Amino acid sequence: MRRALSSATLPLYVGGFLGPFGGGAIAVLFPQLRDAFDATTGEVAVAIPAYFVPFAAFQLVSGTIGERMGRRRVVRAGYVAYAITSVAAAAAPTIGLFIVARAASGTANAFLTPLLLAGLAEVVPRGSLGRAVGTFAAVQTSAIALAPAVGGLLGEIDWRLAFVAPSLVAVVLAFFPPPDPERVADTEPARLRAVLTHRVGVLSAAAFAGYAGVTSLGFLVALRCSDGFGLGSSARGAVLAVFGVAGMVTGRPSGRLVDRVGRISVTVVGAFLCAALVALIGAAGSVATLTLLWLGAGAASSLIWAGLNTLTIEAVPANRAGATSVISAFKFAGNAAAPAMWLPLYASDVRLAFLAAGGASALVGALALRLR
Repeated sequence: MRRALSSATLPLYVGGFLGPFGGGAIAVLFPQLRDAFDATTGEVAVAIPAYFVPFAAFQLVSGTIGERMGRRRVVRAGYVAYAITSVAAAAAPTIGLFIVARAASGTANAFLTPLLLAGLAEVVPRGSLGRAVGTFAAVQTSAIALAPAVGGLLGEIDWRLAFVAPSLVAVVLAFFPPPDPERVADTEPARLRAVLTHRVGVLSAAAFAGYAGVTSLGFLVALRCSDGFGLGSSARGAVLAVFGVAGMVTGRPSGRLVDRVGRISVTVVGAFLCAALVALIGAAGSVATLTLLWLGAGAASSLIWAGLNTLTIEAVPANRAGATSVISAFKFAGNAAAPAMWLPLYASDVRLAFLAAGGASALVGALALRLR
């Protein structure tokens, strides 16, 4: 039984790694891309939102499309499209075509990540669902943490490998799509309006606050490391990496805790722990203290996402992937909004910025309590 579950879930975990890796590897390749395309840093930087904006926007509908047309068919097509567009990015002769290819890759990935997460609910018993979802979250965190390092290593050989390698993985994964849900005869097709519920609204708000308040806060921590302690880029990178490492290590245990204690309880504990740890970062008097606080926030955030992601895929059984994709879109909206929310406060008072971000983390807990 365990071996069967492993063979069913492993492709879902690998697919969950692929999306964040494909989005995060580019940041470390700026110098090579500038030289390859004879472009400015600003022109190369456009490739980042070019990937993430369609990735977030299309998730508003991608899950429902997947449920209506069939997860297997849509995910298989998504993998093929991701592979083609990744190769197109590697072969692009100009920065403009490179950016277009990246936008197409982001669009393709919007039809992968939420459907893969929803697919876990079909292959994992409910009593083990939290552990599986926690593992999925840990895999995605590891992709975020490892993408710059792996992308940099590939870039040392040839920057194109950072796009060709994921395309090859996507081709293999196209042969292992998630299962379609079992449908009762004469049931209506999945509809987008089925996910327009109070529960999905609360989970979307919590996901937005969770990403804005802690998961996407690395840029603010980096600024604090530079402005407050004079750390260089490599030292800042080492401090930021502890968040991802903590999430990798604690993701699966957090999922087990969800199965034993409950979805909402684990989410609330994680949210209030994050709130306290993030708020204290602004007052940290040394690099060691800041690093420990950020490490703790990474571990606590795994509690948030193990709980919230499990609640998400259970929220609308009639359109599981549709609810997952909508809530995921709000996660990445929080990612995009974080700089605009916290940088003005940081310019005014460093401690106020981290205190406000901690408040956003606490809001996740308050919203989760409304789901009882």
